Amino acid sequence: MSIHRFRIVNVFTYRRGALTGNPLCVFEDGAELDSTTMQALARQFNLSETTFILPSTRADARVRIFTPTYEMPFAGHPTLGTAHVCRALKLGTDALRLEMQAGIIPVTASGDRWTLTALEPTWREVEEPRGVLAEALGLESADLGERPLWIKSGKEQLVVPLATEDAVRRAQPQFARLSAIRSEDDISMAYVFTERNHAGGRGGAESGKRRTLARFFFPQNGSMMEDPATGSATANLGGWCLAVGWPLPLEVEISQGEQIARPSTLHLHIDAGRQIRVGGDVIELGRGALHLE
Repeated sequence: MSIHRFRIVNVFTYRRGALTGNPLCVFEDGAELDSTTMQALARQFNLSETTFILPSTRADARVRIFTPTYEMPFAGHPTLGTAHVCRALKLGTDALRLEMQAGIIPVTASGDRWTLTALEPTWREVEEPRGVLAEALGLESADLGERPLWIKSGKEQLVVPLATEDAVRRAQPQFARLSAIRSEDDISMAYVFTERNHAGGRGGAESGKRRTLARFFFPQNGSMMEDPATGSATANLGGWCLAVGWPLPLEVEISQGEQIARPSTLHLHIDAGRQIRVGGDVIELGRGALHLE
C-alpha cells in the first residue's frame, strides 16, 4: 500500500477569506504515480484542477496539472497554489521556477501573495460573426465590446470584452453553440469581462489602474461550468490589453466568482516592457493522505 500526501489550498482569495478563491488539490510527491492514476485522482477530487509535484532538472520542481477529464499544459491558479506548497516543502523560497508543459514559469511571493510571470502572448482574430458569438454567450450583439480575440499566454482562450457589468452578469453560455467555437486545442472556453465604473473616470484609466468584473466558462461532463478565479485567463486578459493597445504600465484588479458565491480577487500587472504578471493571495485550508493499493 502506498501513501500519497496532499494539501488543499485556495488561490486568489478575497480578503484572505477561508472559503473564497479557487480551490486546488496539490499532491506533494507525484513521482510514483503514472498518468492514468493522476487523472483518476483528479476525477476523485473533482476540483477544477489537481496538481502533482515532480522532480525537475530544469527548475525547482516540475508540475503536472489535471482537470477531472484531461491534462493541461498551464493554468494560473494551479501554478500559484503549487508554488505555495513547494515553498512549504522547502523546494524553494519566495522565488521559484516551475516546469510546466507550456514552459518554465517564474513565480515570486511577498508573504502569501504569489505572482507568476506569464509567457509572451500571441493572439488571433475570432472568425465567427459578432451575432454568432453573442448568441453563444446568451447575449445580444450590442452587449459585446471591442475586438474579441483568441489569446494564448500558455493556453489559448477566447477573451470577450462586454459593454456593461449587467452584460457580464447576464451571460449564460449556450453549451451547444459555444462548443462549436473552439480553441487551437479543440476546447471551448470563454472569458468575459468589462471595466467597472467608479469615481475618477473609466476604470481609473488615466492613472494606469483599472478594475474589471469577469467570468470564465468551460465545458465539463456535457455542461458549461463557471470558474471562480482563472489565472490563465487573467494572463490572457493581459495579452488582450497589449493587442488593443491599452496604455502601459498597467495595473488591473479583477473581481471574479461573484455569480457563483465564490468571490475572488486577481491582480494583473503589465510593465512598460510588456511583461505580464498575475498575482493573488493563497491560503492553505487543509491536508491529508490517500492510501492506494
